[in-house]
Amino acid sequence: MADRSLESMSLPLEVRARLAELELELSEGDITQKGYEKKRSKLIGAYLPQPPGVDQALPQERRTPVTPSSSSRYHRRRSSGSRDERYRSDVHTEAVQAALAKHKERKMAVPMPSKRRSLVVQTSMDAYTPPDTSSGSEDEGSVQGDSQGTPTSSQGSINMEHWISQAIHGSTTSTTSSSSTQSGGSGAAHRLADVMAQTHIENHSAPPDVTTYTSEHSIQVERPQGSTARVAPKYGNAELMETGDVQQPDPNQPKPEGAQMLAMRGEQLGVVTNWPPSLEAALQRWGTISPKAPCLTTMDTNGKPLYILTYGKLWTRSMKVAYNILHKLGTKQEPMVRPGDRVALVFPNNDPAAFMVAFYGCLLAEVVPVPIEVPLTRKDAGSQQIGFLLGSCGVTVALTSDACHKGLPKSPTGEIPQFKGWPKLLWFVTESKHLSKPPRDWFPHIKDANNDTAYIEYKTCKDGSVLGVTVTRIALLTHCQALTQACGYTEAETIVNVLDFKKDVGLWHGILTSVMNMMHVISIPYSLMKVNPLSWIQKVCQYKAKVACVKSRDMHWALVAHRDQRDINLSSLRMLIVADGANPWSISSCDAFLNVFQSKGLRQEVICPCASSPEALTVAIRRPTDDSNQPPGRGVLSMHGLTYGVIRVDSEEKLSVLTVQDVGLVMPGAIMCAVRPDGIPQLCRTDEIGELCVCAIATGTSYYGLSGMTKNTFEVFPMTSSGAPISEYPFIRTGLLGFIGPGGLVFVVGKMDGLMVVSGRRHNADDIVATALAVEPMKFVYRGRIAVFSVSVLHDERIVIVAEQRPDSTEEDSFQWMSRVLQAIDSIHQVGVYCLALVPANTLPKTPLGGIHLSETKQLFLEGSLHPCNVLMCPHTCVTNLPKPRQKQPEIGPASVMVGNLVSGKRIAQASGRDLGQIEDNDQARKFLFLSEVLQWRAQTTPDHVLYTLLNCRGTIANSLTCAQLHKRAEKIAVMLMERGHLQDGDHVALVYPPGIDLIAAFYGCLYAGCVPITVRPPHPQNIATTLPTVKMIVEVSRSACLMTTQLICKLLRSREAAAAVDVRTWPPVLDTDDLPKKRPAQIYKPSNPDTLAYLDFSVSTTGMLAGVKMSHAATSAFCRSIKLQCELYPSREVAICLDPYCGLGFVLWCLCSVYSGHQSILIPPSELETNPALWLLAVSQYKVRDTFCSYSVMELCTKGLGSQTESLKGRGLDLSRVRTCVVVAEERPRIALTQSFSKLFKDLGLHPRAVSTSFGCRVNLAICLQGTSGPDPTTVYVDMRALRHDRVRLVERGSPHSLPLMESGKILPGVRIIIANPETKGPLGDSHLGEIWVHSAHNASGYFTIYGDESLQSDHFNSRLSFGDTQTIWARTGYLGFLRRTELTDANGERHDALYVVGALDEAMELRGMRYHPIDIETSVIRAHKSITECAVFTWTNLLVVVVELDGSEQEALDLVPLVTNVVLEEHYLIVGVVVVVDIGVIPINSRGEKQRMHLRDGFLADQLDPIYVAYNM
Repeated sequence: MADRSLESMSLPLEVRARLAELELELSEGDITQKGYEKKRSKLIGAYLPQPPGVDQALPQERRTPVTPSSSSRYHRRRSSGSRDERYRSDVHTEAVQAALAKHKERKMAVPMPSKRRSLVVQTSMDAYTPPDTSSGSEDEGSVQGDSQGTPTSSQGSINMEHWISQAIHGSTTSTTSSSSTQSGGSGAAHRLADVMAQTHIENHSAPPDVTTYTSEHSIQVERPQGSTARVAPKYGNAELMETGDVQQPDPNQPKPEGAQMLAMRGEQLGVVTNWPPSLEAALQRWGTISPKAPCLTTMDTNGKPLYILTYGKLWTRSMKVAYNILHKLGTKQEPMVRPGDRVALVFPNNDPAAFMVAFYGCLLAEVVPVPIEVPLTRKDAGSQQIGFLLGSCGVTVALTSDACHKGLPKSPTGEIPQFKGWPKLLWFVTESKHLSKPPRDWFPHIKDANNDTAYIEYKTCKDGSVLGVTVTRIALLTHCQALTQACGYTEAETIVNVLDFKKDVGLWHGILTSVMNMMHVISIPYSLMKVNPLSWIQKVCQYKAKVACVKSRDMHWALVAHRDQRDINLSSLRMLIVADGANPWSISSCDAFLNVFQSKGLRQEVICPCASSPEALTVAIRRPTDDSNQPPGRGVLSMHGLTYGVIRVDSEEKLSVLTVQDVGLVMPGAIMCAVRPDGIPQLCRTDEIGELCVCAIATGTSYYGLSGMTKNTFEVFPMTSSGAPISEYPFIRTGLLGFIGPGGLVFVVGKMDGLMVVSGRRHNADDIVATALAVEPMKFVYRGRIAVFSVSVLHDERIVIVAEQRPDSTEEDSFQWMSRVLQAIDSIHQVGVYCLALVPANTLPKTPLGGIHLSETKQLFLEGSLHPCNVLMCPHTCVTNLPKPRQKQPEIGPASVMVGNLVSGKRIAQASGRDLGQIEDNDQARKFLFLSEVLQWRAQTTPDHVLYTLLNCRGTIANSLTCAQLHKRAEKIAVMLMERGHLQDGDHVALVYPPGIDLIAAFYGCLYAGCVPITVRPPHPQNIATTLPTVKMIVEVSRSACLMTTQLICKLLRSREAAAAVDVRTWPPVLDTDDLPKKRPAQIYKPSNPDTLAYLDFSVSTTGMLAGVKMSHAATSAFCRSIKLQCELYPSREVAICLDPYCGLGFVLWCLCSVYSGHQSILIPPSELETNPALWLLAVSQYKVRDTFCSYSVMELCTKGLGSQTESLKGRGLDLSRVRTCVVVAEERPRIALTQSFSKLFKDLGLHPRAVSTSFGCRVNLAICLQGTSGPDPTTVYVDMRALRHDRVRLVERGSPHSLPLMESGKILPGVRIIIANPETKGPLGDSHLGEIWVHSAHNASGYFTIYGDESLQSDHFNSRLSFGDTQTIWARTGYLGFLRRTELTDANGERHDALYVVGALDEAMELRGMRYHPIDIETSVIRAHKSITECAVFTWTNLLVVVVELDGSEQEALDLVPLVTNVVLEEHYLIVGVVVVVDIGVIPINSRGEKQRMHLRDGFLADQLDPIYVAYNM
């Protein structure tokens, strides 16, 4: 709107000049955007009529943005090298601005992603050269490539609208373009605003569950044809959430209603008597009868004629090339090239003469030229694919020019290296001076055109692969004849060619048809256009050229530059061929060009858009007419109708239309029809969009060497609705989408390559690009540096937009632009954009002529190496095909479940280890009730037997303890506690020791004194601030009366750093055991009752809860006995332990078992492995240990740290063949991937794969399962992950989709009984049902030790009874979900073996969309998504799934991870990620057992303490 008002009012010249200067300053960065706006509005404020509906008080930038008039546009564009508004048609820009005006109240609808400072690099404008955006790609493979068109100015669009209104209403009033209809706002913005309102207020009322949408948010757009609201598709009940992609079509969608179309025949191809029988014959004729006639004039970069090639020279030189190719390569007996062979033509864009000579040389020699681009570097985007084409064509020789040959990269020896993917080539220079003269009697064999291949033109497909289209000699000749007839070419006409002469329209008109008609071609190289965009217009004037071949880009450039010129006269032009007329957006360039140059003699009927494709050559071209009154054909089509493939002329709704121009009539001698784009080639109806197909001689015949693809494209038989073929001759698919309008005019609305089918609706990449570019007339993104493609995620295509942003744009700008693009596309196309990524200027891969290499960009996006600087993902708004959320059914009562299981013959899921009472063994320790008595007995009977050996980081013995030494040491500590600590029996003592022997002695000292020990991990000297508060908390919560430790830690607790972290005055008395009294206690304490407290076990659970459990003397002894029996531990045995000795099974193995069983424990502190990762395995090997225990952290350290050293370890004599059991002590689902890679890695060092197993314990029972020495090997099953989310266990085959491997958690310990119960109803469950694991055993802990004494929790966790069945037994609830499965294996006692599979903790499980997800499953998927993700943790926050990933790579990669993480979670788990947080390595907190502390992480995230590299909020 404003565009027009500004164009139509006459600004004084000086104001225009000043505006132009301002724009130049802005584009060169001498002035900020804000300054520019300010000065500009000052300049034109006085002349600017207020647009209707814009409130006077609105600030300038909220108003519909104003684009400066064309004349003043020139400077800015030229200087920034930016090729501007290729796609803009005025109507469209206005529509976009109108759509955005509706959203302007909510400026920032989305929370800005947060980004670390180092990522926000402000490039200084000096260091920056604008990208060579000049390079509109000639490469049709890139939708973006070709450039621009300016907004049509007033008179053009009024004409157009006049035409529309006449066409539609038959009225004469011109419709106004200000749109007043209601268009839907962006639902996305609302939804996200709702979700994110909670960003800072944690415990606010929960926002809506963004994971389930109904259609209430869908967008209502008032349209003439019924309501077309986008309704969230409905699904059949996707039972197990299989996919849920059964989308019901929208009942209101428009359907084609016309009759079946008829194939359209072009005019007869006239037979002119003097037409040559072949193209070579034409060359021979002109070369001999008019050798002086100019054939081609080339230009230098100053626009001066560089060289004129005459027909005589072309003829003699081509002959010379032909002779040399055939006779001078290889030997006389073995020539390298024979007629019919393929040779590559590698010529730069500024040397058409050399190319032409080589091309005709090949035709004369009857070899097949394959023109390709010059490979600039070895890894040019797409150059590898060209190499594959050459290889498949069997090319061994490349013809090139001298200059080009010199410019190719060379190896130090001067050889041209083999480019990546290319065959080995002989490079042959075609300059005359390098060639031998043919003998007088040699003459090329000139035949009539036949079916031999004449040349191969390369074509880049959507996926980046390159195909060769073969064109026969007869097709070549017929095509030249058809073009001659359609364009009315006559002898010696002059034609100006700006296009690439190696392929497509440039080759057909400028190299082939021109020779047939002895025309004179003025070739304008691309490099000259960059320097002087007006050069082609100047040449048209200078040479009085009749015809010019251009792209809309060239018209646009000329528009921008024309005001410098006074004496332009285009009246000589009878035809201006617009080569990319098939791009729907070329219309705006044509209109604007006509508008400006009509005054310079340009006639409207001269503009002739044409449509072409590599397969069908010229598809249609508008004929030059003499009748200037007949306006060209136009259609204003409803964009909404187009998405359903239906043509609806849209008169009222301006926001969503596509204005297309015709590309003329079908070619002479051809038949054209349109067929449905997918499925069988059925003829379209008259109001339906289809793929245009052509039947003619003048087309390509095949894809070289690809018979299957050839059949699908070149041998199509269109059918009528009854299934009968319309012709016996095959048609060729052109790859263009369009329809044949009234009067046989052909309209093209898009390309098959740019087609994206989203939820059953078709969108064209070009259209989306156009909308994105129309959003920001302020030039936020470089024109033509924007790529749109679709990626397939969760059974549908998703639209991705990647654009290069200007180097001077701020974060706020980028984000603002992104939100506006989303709104515009949502309003105009009613489609959600899945991902919008901005990359730094000049970083997208280019095609040879500078356009964006689309498939390469897509490849980079998918593999996570695009390195965007801004990303906005909108999965919530555009993923509408998620399966239905699970509705919770009312629970079936426990009795019914039990009866159901009995009826169906299912066992109740229960299992037990061996019965402790019935095992006869000569266990001497059994006669003692207390461990303190066992130690005294051992000190008397075997005083010198070594119980403990502690290793240091070098693997040498740091310390050892015999039975007697331990006993004496414990006595001294007991005296110290009584005398110095004045403790009573039953007092609690905190033991703060590093892993070692002191800890063990202190523990038994406490037992001797009747005190209750609590082992506490000491604070980390390098990290006191975070580790000391935990120590303090345990000491306080456990009500310790005294704290025992070493001298070193004593000092640490009193240090300045400690005082800064906690209140040191409140510590209980601290005893230093390095200085012990010399005397023995009067007597050793003996407890009165085995059920009294022996020790407290404190641990931080994975959910971040600190829980202490009480272990009685009876439980402690039963525990030790159970382990002794399971692992067959005797005094003669040695066991290596590499675990933290502070809680759970780790503490029991480190401190208690050796005293009970008498075996020697080799103690290896896990912290020592940080300096020497091989320490543990070397010790196992050196001491010939048969049983060893470790943690996952230790196993991971060995796998990562020793992966590459297995050979050197073998050399050092490392031998693991004696290891019988290697048990990982854990309180989680077995990490099967880690244990398997560990087994694989150390298999070469003798480790038996069956030796590695895991144990399972929890707070209520520190060890439930432990793989002992006897008994069957651990089994692995595969379950369906989708069934698991519904709490069902469905076994599947290995490798089936959605399968999850689960490993048995070791054998159930002797004396332990297990049952699987429903956590809600507490009823027993059947075999293979997922439920909570309940345990009954003599070594269950006797309760929680807490200050608050939360009784209900206590009784629930430790004293639960089943609600049905065996209601007498008292069970402890583990809080872990799992299932039991009876296997085919037999136990030691001959029974069938029951395996226990642990799935995950109930506390950790996340309820999303009514299903239960285990974080580890999502994390496993995420870690696989990109090589730089080293660790991942997930949690939920107000119904949003938050994924935190640790990045091992440069910060530039951080944003690559956002789309990949979102994709993989959608694909594999049907969940939408709400927030992606990228952090440094080591940020995800891990406890001593190597388990992730997800709740700590969540707290850190909410308190904003993670210092993330990047936080992305998905919309």
